[in-house]
Amino acid sequence: MKAYDAIVVGGGHAGVEAAHALAAMGHNTLMISLTLEAIAFLACNPNIGGTGKGHLVKEVDALGGLMGILADKATIQARMLNLGNGPAVHSLRAQVDKALYHRLAKQALESTPNLTVLEGEVTEILCEGGEITGVKTALGETYLAKAVVLCTGVYLDSRIVIGEYSRDSGPSGFQASFRLSESLEKLGIPLMRFKTGTPPRLLASSIDYSKMAPQYGDKGIPTFSFMSDNFNRNDFLCYLTYTNKTTHDIILSNLHRAPIFNGFIEGVGPRYCPSIEAKVVRFKDKDRHQVFIEPEGTDTHEVYAQGLSTSLPYDIQDKMVASVAGLEDAKIMRYGYAIEYDCVDPTALYPTLAIKTVKGLFSAGQANGSSGYEEAAAQGIMAGINAALYLQGREGFVLRRDQAYIGVLIDDLVTKGVDEPYRMMTSRAEYRLHLRQDNADIRLTETGRSLGLVKEDRYKRYLEHKKEIERIEGLLSVSFSPASVKDLFEAKGETPPKSGISAKDFLKRTRLTADDLMAASPDFAGCDLRALKYVETELKYEGYLDKQRREIREEARLEELVIPDGFDYDKVEGLLSEAREKLKKIRPLTVGQASRIYGVTPADITVLIICLKKKSK
Repeated sequence: MKAYDAIVVGGGHAGVEAAHALAAMGHNTLMISLTLEAIAFLACNPNIGGTGKGHLVKEVDALGGLMGILADKATIQARMLNLGNGPAVHSLRAQVDKALYHRLAKQALESTPNLTVLEGEVTEILCEGGEITGVKTALGETYLAKAVVLCTGVYLDSRIVIGEYSRDSGPSGFQASFRLSESLEKLGIPLMRFKTGTPPRLLASSIDYSKMAPQYGDKGIPTFSFMSDNFNRNDFLCYLTYTNKTTHDIILSNLHRAPIFNGFIEGVGPRYCPSIEAKVVRFKDKDRHQVFIEPEGTDTHEVYAQGLSTSLPYDIQDKMVASVAGLEDAKIMRYGYAIEYDCVDPTALYPTLAIKTVKGLFSAGQANGSSGYEEAAAQGIMAGINAALYLQGREGFVLRRDQAYIGVLIDDLVTKGVDEPYRMMTSRAEYRLHLRQDNADIRLTETGRSLGLVKEDRYKRYLEHKKEIERIEGLLSVSFSPASVKDLFEAKGETPPKSGISAKDFLKRTRLTADDLMAASPDFAGCDLRALKYVETELKYEGYLDKQRREIREEARLEELVIPDGFDYDKVEGLLSEAREKLKKIRPLTVGQASRIYGVTPADITVLIICLKKKSK
C-alpha cells in the first residue's frame, strides 16, 4: 500500500486545480483519473470564460491556479462580452484549441513537484472512525491518505442517451465510474441525479459559410492570466446562423421521440443551457434561435454547433441540422447526446467544500451540482486549498460573497442548494461592481501568496502592477488648460471645461477614456494601459463603489456572528418550523450564511441573534 498526504479523484477541471493547489502547498499528492486522455477535457463547448465565468477564471488565476494560463496558451479567438454595458459585467470569453488545452494541462501536472498522476478507477472511499484513510481502485490497489478530494465531474454512474438508444458511458465515449456512487451512499452522502447535453459536431468542409455571419475576435483586450502578455492566437473565425420554422417543425413533430419529454431521461437539466428541443417548446413565440459554428482546434476539421444541444434520435438530428441555413449539406461527425450522472447534494458540504459527515473528505466541481468548466475549476482550487489546510491543522479558507465570484458560487451551492445544474452569472453577485475582472489580482493575489500558491514570479508582477497604479494615482493632479482639451471634449460629446481640469476629473467624464488621457498628455503616454484603465474605472464609479463598501461593512456584521459547532436549534424558541429544519440540515457557520438559506426569514434571524447573544454572556 502506497501512502500520500492527499488523493484527488478525477482529472477534469476541478481535479486539475485541486491537485495543483495541494502539491503547490507542499503536500505529496496523488491524482487518479479514469483516463489520462480526459485530463482537462473540454467535453462540451470548446471555450473558456463567458458572462460571469470569465470572472471566475481571473480569480482562479489571481489565487495561483492554472486555468487562465492554459486558456491563454490555447486560445484561437478571444472576445470581451458585454462591452456595451458597464465594466462590472465585462466578461472575457475565448475559443480554445481543445486538444492543445488538454495537452498543456497534462504537461503542467506532469511537471508539478509533489504530484503523481495515475490512470485508474477509484471504486471505494476508505474511512475509519468517520475519518478518511484512503481509496481503493478497481484493480484492488489501496492508496492511503488523510485527505481525499472528489472531482468526479459527470462520470458517476453516467449514461449517454441519443433518442431511443442509451449506453453506460462517460462523455465522448470515455469510461465512466460505476461503483463509487455506492461507496458514497454507504458513507451517508446524499446524491442527486442531473443531466446535461451537447450538440452534434460537424465537418467544417461540408458547411456553406457564405450563408452565415462571420464573428471576429476582439483586438487589444486583456488575457485571462495576469502572467500572460498575449493570447496564443486570435485569428480564427466563428459564424452565426439561425434555426427556422422548418427546424422547429421537425423538432415539434418528433417530441414523442425526445428523451427529455418522453420520460427516458429522469435527470434534471440546466436551465441556462437548454437543449434545442427544450428551447423550441419553452419559447414558442420565437421563430428562430441562434446557432454559432465554432472551431474545435487548429488541427481538426470538427466544428461545434453551439445552440443545437440535443438528445433527439440520430435521424431527426440529420434532418434538423440540414434545415439550418448553411448546414444543408453538413456532415455530422458526432451526434449530439444527453448525459445523466450522479452528483453530491452540495448542502452536505461546509463552505470549505468539506463533506460534513466525513473528516478529510472534500468535493468539487460538477460533482457538486454545478455546470461549466470555470465553476469546476473555481471549486477545485478552493477544495485543494482547504484539503491542504486540513492536513496542516489550520483553519479553513472561505471567500465571502463580497470578496469574489468564487465566494458567491460556493455560498449559493452549500447554503441554498440546487435543483438543477448551477451556472454562474454576473446577476448572482450583489457586489459585482466591486468584483470586476480587472481587479481580481488586487482582490486575491495577497491571499494566494499567504496560502503558498502565488509564487515569486507572479507576486513580483503583481507588485509591479500595484506600483504602476500608485504612480498613476500620483499623476492625477496634472492639469489641462481649457484650450488644450476643447477639441477633444467636443469630439467626444463632452462639454469643454471653462477653467483648468485635472486628470482625475478628466477621467471622471463619462465619454472620456484612459486612451484619450494617454493621447492628451505626455505624462500619461507611457503608462501601462491596464493599470490606467483600472484607475479610470475606480474614479468613474467612485460613488457607487463607496456605497457598496458601506453595504459590505453592514453585511460583515452578520458574517462575524459565528454559530458554534453543534449548536442546538431545537432549543431556540421562536424559530419557525421550516427555518428550524433548514438550519439543522445546512448547519450554517455564521448568521450571515443562515440569513441566505431559503425558508429562513428576517424574523428567524432576529430570534437566532438574540439567542446567540444570550449564550455568549
